[in-house]
Amino acid sequence: MWPYPRTLAHRGGGTLAPENTLAGLRCGLAYGYRAVEFDVMLASDGVPVVVHDPELGRTVAGSGNINDYTAAQLGKMDAGAWFGPQFAGEGVPSFEAVVAYCKTQGIWMNIEIKPAPGFDAQTGEVVARATRDYFAAEIAAEALLPLLSSFSIESLQAARQTAPELARGWLVDAIPADWARQAKELGVVALHCKHQLLTQALAQAVKAEGLGLFCYTVNTPERASELLAWGVDGFCTDRIDLIKTSLASPA
Repeated sequence: MWPYPRTLAHRGGGTLAPENTLAGLRCGLAYGYRAVEFDVMLASDGVPVVVHDPELGRTVAGSGNINDYTAAQLGKMDAGAWFGPQFAGEGVPSFEAVVAYCKTQGIWMNIEIKPAPGFDAQTGEVVARATRDYFAAEIAAEALLPLLSSFSIESLQAARQTAPELARGWLVDAIPADWARQAKELGVVALHCKHQLLTQALAQAVKAEGLGLFCYTVNTPERASELLAWGVDGFCTDRIDLIKTSLASPA
């Protein structure tokens, strides 16, 4: 069962705004997306921040590693100018700020736990605890909650131990041969895979097992429609300008 939205804006605004920024979230919302995928990593002070790469340089100006700096320092770094001058000064947002914006705007979240090397368990624990705390009222009301996901099995295990009430998805490139056993052992509700490596037969097998099936990163309406016809439950996209949320609305 997949109770979540089907179309998600990848890292906030896809290819239309700097990724993993508040500007990206605003862009996704402007295109009608009320569901988003983003990445969470720990700063040097253990505060979770929203960023993809463990090193500075690609989307955040500077040198060194993300976890060489505090969350406050990262917030003052430029994470927008690389994309365009109109985004200059856009900082690395804290996880708390992103959640606050999404909750205010009614945006559902697929929160990818993205640990820096060697911080898998710690990141899984911190992100799960923070998410549980931010959504305490929704948990009590049995409302729809965010979905945690990760490529890191250690992070998923730590998240499960810390906040078992939060559902988790297991991220992979290609779905491995022993996916059913591993998914059961991890206690995940969904598999998230690279869409180019998915076959129709495998999609049907995953669904027959009772798991949700999510794909990344789908950038044409034709491919989105094909995957949905295979039984895929949801996907994220960089092309929020091409793929309308209505394309994948539940029947």
